[in-house]
Amino acid sequence: MPPSAPGRKAGSVGRGGGAGGGWSRGEVSATRSPCGRRLSAPGLLWALAVMMAVEEINNASTLLPGLRLGYDLFDTCSEPVIAMKPSLVFMAKVGSRSIGAYCDYTQYQPRVLAVIGPYSSEVALVTGKFFSFFLMPQVSYGATTDRLSNRETFPSFFRTVPSDRVQATAMVELLRGLRWNWVAAVGSDDEYGRQGLGLFSSLANAKGICIAYEGLMPLPRAGGLRLGSVQSLLHQVNHSSVQVVVVFSSAHAAYSLFSYSIHYRLLPKVWVASETWLTSSLVMTLPGMERVGTVLGFLHQGAEMPEFRSYVQTRLARAAEPAYCASLEAGQLGLEEHVVGPRCPQCDRASPENVTDGLLYHQTFAAYAAVYSVAHALHKALLCNSSGCPTQEPLRPWQLLENMYNVSFRAYNRTLQFDSSGNVDLAYDLKLWVWQDRMPMLRTVGSFNGSLELQFSNMIWHTPGNQEPVSQCSRQCREGQVRRVKGFHSCCYDCVDCKAGSYQRHPDDALCSKCDQDQWSPDGSTRCFPRTPRFLAWGEPAVLGLLLLLGIVLGLVLLALGLFTWHRDSPLVQATGGPRACFGLACLGLVCLSVLLFPGQPSTANCMGQQLLLHLPLTGCLSTLFLQAAEIFVASELPPSWTDWLHSRLQGPWAWLVVLLAMLAEAALCSWYLAVFPPVVMTNWHALPTEALVHCRVSSWIMFGVVHATNAMLAFLCFLGTFLVQSQPGRYNSARGLTFAMLAYFITWVSYIPLFANVHVVSHPPVQMGTILFCVLGILATFHLPKCYLLLWRPDLNTPEFFLGGGPSDARGQGSSGHEEETREKQVTLESVTSPQ
Repeated sequence: MPPSAPGRKAGSVGRGGGAGGGWSRGEVSATRSPCGRRLSAPGLLWALAVMMAVEEINNASTLLPGLRLGYDLFDTCSEPVIAMKPSLVFMAKVGSRSIGAYCDYTQYQPRVLAVIGPYSSEVALVTGKFFSFFLMPQVSYGATTDRLSNRETFPSFFRTVPSDRVQATAMVELLRGLRWNWVAAVGSDDEYGRQGLGLFSSLANAKGICIAYEGLMPLPRAGGLRLGSVQSLLHQVNHSSVQVVVVFSSAHAAYSLFSYSIHYRLLPKVWVASETWLTSSLVMTLPGMERVGTVLGFLHQGAEMPEFRSYVQTRLARAAEPAYCASLEAGQLGLEEHVVGPRCPQCDRASPENVTDGLLYHQTFAAYAAVYSVAHALHKALLCNSSGCPTQEPLRPWQLLENMYNVSFRAYNRTLQFDSSGNVDLAYDLKLWVWQDRMPMLRTVGSFNGSLELQFSNMIWHTPGNQEPVSQCSRQCREGQVRRVKGFHSCCYDCVDCKAGSYQRHPDDALCSKCDQDQWSPDGSTRCFPRTPRFLAWGEPAVLGLLLLLGIVLGLVLLALGLFTWHRDSPLVQATGGPRACFGLACLGLVCLSVLLFPGQPSTANCMGQQLLLHLPLTGCLSTLFLQAAEIFVASELPPSWTDWLHSRLQGPWAWLVVLLAMLAEAALCSWYLAVFPPVVMTNWHALPTEALVHCRVSSWIMFGVVHATNAMLAFLCFLGTFLVQSQPGRYNSARGLTFAMLAYFITWVSYIPLFANVHVVSHPPVQMGTILFCVLGILATFHLPKCYLLLWRPDLNTPEFFLGGGPSDARGQGSSGHEEETREKQVTLESVTSPQ
């Protein structure tokens, strides 16, 4: 239709055909021209929406005052070749039918300033590149392929519908919201289906949704229900646990798919529809469609157009008037029939009843808004105001394009704006087919605007009892379980409990997450718990038992020390060493007290004090026993000529010097050990399942052995000096007590080594405490307690003859005689006191 332009022509709006063609659609190949015509209700409504928007703008006085828009309407037949013919007409130089060849098109003035359409993504990819070469603004109301968002390839393409990427994202969120992760996906074998299916597949995989079966449907041709490989795919889905099928296809491909499904009585499923066929009357009116299952899909939100119904009725009524059609034919521009195509015979019989259902389509608003986007860009480019548009120079397409970016425009009280990719931000409604008689009604059951909102109360399922369908390869794992994938799909798995020390961080985790070292968790846990510190506490049963043993041993030591002190001048005590014996018992008491440093929370001072308080007193005790063994060895095993001289060196200050030197040597070793290889307080996070073990750790076991070496050497020398000594008749055998004392020492500490190495680290402190106490008890029981028995219950044996020897002939059998003459005088005195009257 030629524009009417009082003053000057502001621009022309060209339109390409819609869903299967503009006003009509023809089934032709890419080489046939023109296409056959038949009435397409959606295409007719989109054309009328464009016409209504142009008329509203021309009749208004605010948007383009003093200017009138004109438009030409052409049918693309959904064929790129067909669409290119009017596209060339649009780009013809104003006042001409040819396109001039120039190196610079900056000043080039084509017949039109902008193009509205086409609806088809496949056609828009061809026309979009063509118009982008001339920087001609093109606004589509239905081409949703994501490739058109590429500004480098399509710098002049815009659309008033969201990209397929948004729709695919909404589908994925729907599947996640309903916990469907085992689905099939089908797409039509065209640009829309291939691109949409690819987008959905990539987004679904990224969100953990597995596509069990995937395939492309060939475009429908004459010859029946032949779907190629999709036939086997449908039968596989029919016999599998897949309950949800995503169909990203054109309306005609979806029609063929469901015709096949109904014909072969496939089981009902949940069908997630793409926007193209969700509202298609071709699919909705397919006989038996109510038996295919539940149909869900997203439809972008559009504003209601209450005046559009009456406008359509008025236009269709006028089209039925012969005079009106004759006036249109008289006003044609004279374009050849092979460009515009033959007249559509069915269009003359179009009535409101033919297109009533199409009035509900949201795409009518998208076509309406596309015109307003161009008008607002013209308003901005021409510097229009309420009184007029002052710009007088002719406007070029590229100048209009500059104003299309980020233009904000209103259509039916809805504000829209193109972003940097030429897209508008429109939310989606989730629609559900609810059957009423033979035609489904679209019920809103949710929405998507970056996030999904579902209205579960409005859902109606095809399943018995209206139960929500389940489409999962494997059951949901319980809390504290992760998935061990089996096969090729991540949705097919076995559920495995998280082991102790690990936990399930997120429900979709494939691996258990380890707890931090200061935390613990039981089997099958979803969180970690803080570890509590564990050490040898005073109230533990083992400690209480050892403290009881300590009390007994320490009591015996103090008892022996008291008896030895009280009878310090008796032959028994003198034969045992006199003051040195008391000193040795005092050292044994200190050894006992060293076990008190093991219970309680360890500290560096405690760890170091344990070793020092054990080894030094033990050295003091063993050194006194060593002197006792040396005296016995000298008296019994060496020649008489050496006895007096050596006895003088083993008595008095010389003996104390030996004790002092032994303790100094041990003190030096301990100091070096504690300075160079000090024991450290260590927290072992892995020794116990729920606690953190705090204990003293030996830094060097070699140096620990070296520190023990001094005491071991003293004990070994005692043993060597006494185990071969023969007992004298009528004399007390002190050598036997020393031998057994050293055996007790060695047995205790040799047993300690394998016991310490094999028990759990938690038991190391009690083992050390027990070893120390049994070592003291062994020495006490084998050497000191028999003497205490004699002191208490056999005082008749506490005589010089029994312990110190009687005459010169006993010199080699004396247990402990320093100076022979003095000893004999004591014996005579004692005999005179104890002889019977």
